[in-house]
Amino acid sequence: MAYAIDQDICEACGACIDECPNKAITRKGKLYSINASKCKECEGDFDEPQCVEVCQSGAVYHV
Repeated sequence: MAYAIDQDICEACGACIDECPNKAITRKGKLYSINASKCKECEGDFDEPQCVEVCQSGAVYHV
């Protein structure tokens, strides 16, 4: 499984990029995306995916 970012509610704050231990999140302009092949859902590092934890707008969701 993977996570994605809802562009309609993403505030483009960049917090998710800074927190991702696998560098799976990238930005092009104000659009953020999660590379599913790099995303390990923070398994083995944290109890919950860090992008979900830090997203103030709730834009990160499980696909």
